[in-house]
Amino acid sequence: MLPGDGCGPFVNLPWPAGGDDRHLHLGVNLSDETVPLHPGSPHVLGPGDLVVLGTVPPGGDVAGEVAFFRVPRFLLDVPEEALRGASVIRVSGRNGLAECVSPFLSTLARTSRPRDSAVGRRLALNTADLVALLLSEIQEDDSSGDLADPAHDLLLRVQTHIQENLADSGMSPDSIARAHHISVRYLHKLFQTSGTTVGAWIRQHRLAACRLELRRHRRSVAVVAQSWGFASPSHFSRVFRQTYGLSPKQWQNSVL
Repeated sequence: MLPGDGCGPFVNLPWPAGGDDRHLHLGVNLSDETVPLHPGSPHVLGPGDLVVLGTVPPGGDVAGEVAFFRVPRFLLDVPEEALRGASVIRVSGRNGLAECVSPFLSTLARTSRPRDSAVGRRLALNTADLVALLLSEIQEDDSSGDLADPAHDLLLRVQTHIQENLADSGMSPDSIARAHHISVRYLHKLFQTSGTTVGAWIRQHRLAACRLELRRHRRSVAVVAQSWGFASPSHFSRVFRQTYGLSPKQWQNSVL
């Protein structure tokens, strides 16, 4: 197991301060062999395969060939419920986004740790972004099998429409349903089948867009909130803290 820089059996990056103490544990098999996750485990990882764990076994009882990243959850855009119910999620390193994420994490694990500098913190944030994208892809793959193809295609079109109109504070289930010539009831059913609600999906992606803009620009919280469809800055600040564990201003100060 790789040294963890005082943080247990983990590859430690200079993550921004803030949020709570919850973490996601993402491992990558650095070896050229297929290895079990730990002795006697039914979960095996091929070369370059990834694994997401709810918790790491006490004492770090995992294969020495697997390097683990301990990523603060407040940096990830994936809803908490998306990772519930599965203590181990194995991801092939040869398909989809994982084909890019796996070599990136493997290289990070094999090199010296970046210092707590502007460059090091930027690298940590970019790593968190890649992990968040990977988890979103996993979530979409898991939920897509619950829908028949026509319904799944419609859901994707609706989600694209929402993303293209996130800045419209007047967007609502009614307007979305009208734009796709379906009933509001059927719209809600589409999202419920995928494990979320229309409102939660819109809020999640608006918050993610705001968080990215606050990270890149020194704009006021109120301006950013309004530009992404939040009518009330106080409501935005409240749901931002509930989601990420710190206020928008604290987030902005931690990454700029």
